[in-house]
Amino acid sequence: MRKSFRLLSQVPNKNLHIDHDDFREFEPFEGETDLIPRSTAPGTEPLTVVGVDMRKDFNEANHYTTEYVNNLLVVRRAKQFVIDITFSRPMVPQDDFQLEFLIGEKPAANKDSLVVVTFRNRRSTSWSGKILGTRDTVVSLGITAHAKAIVGLYRMYVAVVVGNGMQRTEKDPNTNLYVLFNPWSPDDEVFYPDEVGRTEYVLNSTGLIYMGTPEQVTERGWVYGQFEEGVLDACIYIMDVCRMPIQSRGEVTKMVRTASALINSQDDNGVLVGNWSDDFSMGTPPTTWTGSTKILLQYHNTGAPVSFAQCWVYAGVLNTFLRCLGIPSRVISNFNSAHDNTGNLKTELVFKEDGTPDRRNTRDSIWNYHCWNEAFMKRVDLPPKFSGWQVVDATPQETSDGYFRCGPAPVIAIRDGELCHPFDCGFVFAEVNSDLIFMVSDRYGNMTPKKVDTTYIGKMLYTKAVSRWGPEDVTRTYKHPEGSPQDKETMAKAEQYGCARDQSDLPASKLAIQISAQAGFVGEPLKIEVTFYNQAELMKSVKAHMEIAVTYYTGVASS
Repeated sequence: MRKSFRLLSQVPNKNLHIDHDDFREFEPFEGETDLIPRSTAPGTEPLTVVGVDMRKDFNEANHYTTEYVNNLLVVRRAKQFVIDITFSRPMVPQDDFQLEFLIGEKPAANKDSLVVVTFRNRRSTSWSGKILGTRDTVVSLGITAHAKAIVGLYRMYVAVVVGNGMQRTEKDPNTNLYVLFNPWSPDDEVFYPDEVGRTEYVLNSTGLIYMGTPEQVTERGWVYGQFEEGVLDACIYIMDVCRMPIQSRGEVTKMVRTASALINSQDDNGVLVGNWSDDFSMGTPPTTWTGSTKILLQYHNTGAPVSFAQCWVYAGVLNTFLRCLGIPSRVISNFNSAHDNTGNLKTELVFKEDGTPDRRNTRDSIWNYHCWNEAFMKRVDLPPKFSGWQVVDATPQETSDGYFRCGPAPVIAIRDGELCHPFDCGFVFAEVNSDLIFMVSDRYGNMTPKKVDTTYIGKMLYTKAVSRWGPEDVTRTYKHPEGSPQDKETMAKAEQYGCARDQSDLPASKLAIQISAQAGFVGEPLKIEVTFYNQAELMKSVKAHMEIAVTYYTGVASS
């Protein structure tokens, strides 16, 4: 019995630093033996290419890419760009030629990584082209990359059809070009419908990231630097490092999900090493970074993860990656952000019977704030209502499908409790809208709920406002007003998808406590005021335990 074996070829996953030749300069048609180009028009010399003008300044002005510090042309898909070809003589009707755009290794037409654009009667592939005009030996061409074109660095060749084959231009790095997502085009998955918003979420290279507590919000300036020299190549390099298939790099959902894993180094040698201790001797303290450029360039130059980061650094660098490639994005700060380690979509804090924290049995945590990103896109894998802003988080908290990543999760799905949709909606829902349950453990390990707070988690969510230096409160895009009919409907839906709410019939407390503290300075006394309100009709004696500890913003007490 004869067995046949199918050999699987490697999926192309490299975009940068492809140095080998793609074609022979002259490729004879099948059956032709003459290796010297022969003219298609009797009595004329074969048509050859003398020069190629990529019209960089003209094209970039029309494609909103003039700010990229790059020697090569940068354009956006789904919008025409112009190239001038100078030939050896004026064209005649018998002459024919085509442009060939290649991306990645082993480009193939059936993978959309080899694109042929024709200008006569022959059929083109997914990109379109037309002759805009001729001036003696110069031909102006209009080319439009398809709205779903692969994003990255392309190599371009001009191929002239001669009588016995195809005569191509030499490989010329100066005719390489970058193709990006296009939020200005309604045909692109990242289309953003407002010009002011596009200016903020794509073209603004600086921003604000909000930190602190709900009572004391602070802000940190961040230089995204998406147009700086080398940053675009660094972003493409990130996709090369994770071996993201070239053919998937035109799909925005896959792109941002991959990026959320690659910005952290947890399991794939990504960009940033996290460190939530107080020892940063082996790298740069997270508070020292003021922008993304140095981080991305260092990663590209060394190939090694950069130390160190915390949530706002991850969010700042991911925002640079997204805006650099043309995806509208912004940084979100969630105050009183829950970290659900148990997966039950509720946040439980455990205390001993004497009122001291039972840290051994407390698995969940609450961060003073946590930063993530939103990316704007059409979710072609979901019903239309779930398009728009999507949560994408690069901070390594929990694994998703085996990798430390989170999102894209539709913000509207989180708001409405529809947690069955991809990706990671349940985890994000717990961060912004889980119930905070105070549990008391006895000496035998039995847990008893004592109090449920439905308003503490996700106290407010901020992002930088459009066109001004201040915060925009986006809390209502994530959650309905507490106690409203919409909120009750949301929580009912969330329970259907795994949100475990505590339904214990707890007696109403007859004691209310108010704690107020003034901001202090290192080395000076802190003033804290605790007021007990007896709401019963009888006198009460109170035994209180107060614990004060220096904690990180993640809620972990310092040693």
